[in-house]
Amino acid sequence: MDIYHFQERSDNSFAAFIKRLIMLPNQSTKIRTGVIPLMAVSAGIIVANVYYNQPILREIGLTMQASESEIGKISMISQLGYGLGMFFLLPLGDKVNRKNLIVLLSALLCLSLILVSFSNTLLQISVLSFFVGLFSTPAQIILPMAATLGKENRGATVGKVFSGILVGILGARVIAGLLTEFFGWRSVFALSAFMVLIVSVLLKIYLPEAPAKFKGNYVSLLKSTLSLIKEYKVLRQAAILGAFTFGVFCSFWTTLTFHLSAAPLNFHAGTIGLFGLIAIGGALVAPYFGKLADKGSVYKSLFLTVSMIIGSIILIKLFPFSVAVLVISVFFLDIGVQATQITNFTRIYSLDEQAHSRLNTIYMTTYFIGAAVGTYAGLLAWKFGGWEGATWQMLAWSSIALMIVILSAKSKVLFRAKSAAV
Repeated sequence: MDIYHFQERSDNSFAAFIKRLIMLPNQSTKIRTGVIPLMAVSAGIIVANVYYNQPILREIGLTMQASESEIGKISMISQLGYGLGMFFLLPLGDKVNRKNLIVLLSALLCLSLILVSFSNTLLQISVLSFFVGLFSTPAQIILPMAATLGKENRGATVGKVFSGILVGILGARVIAGLLTEFFGWRSVFALSAFMVLIVSVLLKIYLPEAPAKFKGNYVSLLKSTLSLIKEYKVLRQAAILGAFTFGVFCSFWTTLTFHLSAAPLNFHAGTIGLFGLIAIGGALVAPYFGKLADKGSVYKSLFLTVSMIIGSIILIKLFPFSVAVLVISVFFLDIGVQATQITNFTRIYSLDEQAHSRLNTIYMTTYFIGAAVGTYAGLLAWKFGGWEGATWQMLAWSSIALMIVILSAKSKVLFRAKSAAV
C-alpha cells in the first residue's frame, strides 16, 4: 500500500467513523491535515517519559533515601537510554515498516513505565529509567515520517510535529509536578503508561503504512548510517550545534529544580512543574522559525535563536531570585533551544530523501549525548558552585553554540565563493 494511504474498513463501528474523519475523502496521494496533529500528540505523549522525573527528583530521592547527586543521575540515565535508542533503534525506521516499529516500541515503553511505578530501590528505578528512555524512541521515528508526508512545506510540517514533542517535553514537568503534589510520584508513571497504551492503539489504527526503503542487513544499515557523518558537512554542523544547545536546555531544567526548591524560593514540586507551562508558550512560538528555514534564512534564524539562549542565561545570572526574570528567561530560552532544533531538522531532512531515519539517527544520537553530558555537567556545576556555577556552565556551552553558527555560516560563504571562482 502507498505510504500516503490508509487501510480501509468496511464496518460501521465508531472507530471506523473516526478513521474516516482522518482519511482523505478521495483517497488522493496527499495526506489530510488531521494526520499531522495525531502524530504530533502521539510523539509528545511518548517523549514526555524521558522528562517526567526532572521536577520530582527530590520526591523520588526521599522515597529511595538517596542524595541529590545520586537521584539526579536518574535524569542522565534516561537521556542516555534515549540517546542509545537513537543510534541502535532509530535507523530501523529505514529498514522495517515504520508503523509496526513504532507500535512495538510503544508497547515496550508502556511495560517499562508500569514497572517504574512499582520501583522500590534506587537500582531498580535507575535500570528501568534507562529502558524508559530507550523505548521512547518512537517519538523520533514519527518525526522523519512527518517530513516525508509533508515535502512541500517541510519546515512547517516538521515544526508542527516537533512542537508536539516540545509540548510533551515541557508539559511533562507540569503533569509530573501536579500529580506528585496530590497523588505521589508513582502516579506520574502509572498515568503515563495508560496514555502510551491509548496512543499505541490509535497509531496502530490510523498511522499510514511506511514500507522499508533500505534493503541491506542491520550491520550494513549501521555502517550506512555512520557513512553519512563523513558525507554531509551540514549534518555534522547541525548535530554538534544541537548537542550544545540541548545540553544547555537539560542542564537548565535539571538544576532549576534544585534552585527553585532551595532557599530563599522554597517552591514545592507542583509550583516547579508550573514553570513548564511558561516553556510550552515558547514551544508554540518556535515553529515560526521552521518557516524561516523553508525560505532559506537558515543562519539568520540560528543566530537569532542562539542569541536568545545567551540573553536568557545572562538575565538569570543577574537576577537569580527574581520570579519575573525567571519566567521571562524560561520563555525565551525555550524558544531559542527549540527553534534551533526545528531549523536543524529542516536542514538535515533536505539532504537525502531515502535516509531520513538514518540522518535523524546521527543528529539525535549526538543531540542526546549532548543532553546527557550537559545534565551531568550541570549537576557537577551545581555541586561545586550552586546556581552561580550552573549558570556559568550554561553560558559557556551556549557561547560555543553561537561560535558554531558563525563558523558554519562563514564556511558556507567560502564554499559559494570557491564554487563561483571555478
